[in-house]
Amino acid sequence: MKSITVVGSGIVGLTSAISLQEAGFHVRLVAKELYDKTLSSKVGAIWFPFEIQPKEKTNHWATLAYERYESEIKEGNGVSFIPFITAYTPESNIDWTKQLPEGKVRKAKPEELPKGMQMAFISEVPLAEPQLYLPHLFERFIDNGGSFEKWEITSLEEMAGLDALVINCTGLGAKALCNDDDLHPMRGQILRCEKMDIPSFADPTKRGALSYVINRSEDSVIGGTDYENDWNETEDPADTTLILERLKEASNAESPQLLEVMVGLRPRRSAVRFEFDGVFSTVFHNYGHGGAGFTVAWGCALELADLLVKRQKH
Repeated sequence: MKSITVVGSGIVGLTSAISLQEAGFHVRLVAKELYDKTLSSKVGAIWFPFEIQPKEKTNHWATLAYERYESEIKEGNGVSFIPFITAYTPESNIDWTKQLPEGKVRKAKPEELPKGMQMAFISEVPLAEPQLYLPHLFERFIDNGGSFEKWEITSLEEMAGLDALVINCTGLGAKALCNDDDLHPMRGQILRCEKMDIPSFADPTKRGALSYVINRSEDSVIGGTDYENDWNETEDPADTTLILERLKEASNAESPQLLEVMVGLRPRRSAVRFEFDGVFSTVFHNYGHGGAGFTVAWGCALELADLLVKRQKH
């Protein structure tokens, strides 16, 4: 059984590790922090291809992931399918709607639109609640014979020496590790609040003014921000006010009871880096998934496992 080390314990690292196990590899997981300290633990985690390129590959990965989530539903693991209203304009990329199974997406009727929204789709999409799904995946990985080591890798050379094959799923951490000038943060601030009685929706049509509500099993998540090249990981009270004002504009909901404010830095890139390193041939890069980590992680993981199985045979 060939050995592989996956670096990074967010949704991309965990799905990669499990897919590789399913393909017959012996997998070790190495990360600076456990999954509950990663960006993946601070997001709404709904299936929605947001701020990720290239479009064709993203559509393929998102489709694979959608299908995988259908088989991932288990009681208590945080995976479910929910109706989701998504705003669009004539200029929006709506190719993602073509990736959904027949009957899972339609145009919203005027009376179904949140206030201020002109056009939208209503789709049935996967939701993977991080506080439930990430520990579920980690336990599965360990139960499958995997091992975890807390270890901060400081260079690509050090990473390359970890194993005969190493998968780099370090997200924004890859910027320093790989001297990647293309990779940069997109700051997201979200509010976790008591569950609200309004539909889940997203309005990504205004640059710098992303607005959404995701209703989960025990709470709701309200967002958000999409600030490019912003490294601030602390709560900004002005953003909290802004997010609540946008919520009020989009619904008649009263001010929700806030439980937590979370800030995360999305790993934004002109295109997901999904390739072997040009210098360190033992390293395969799988990072730069922007705001769509939960949307495409399984798709990338399944393609990666398939690629490495085929490589073994040649």
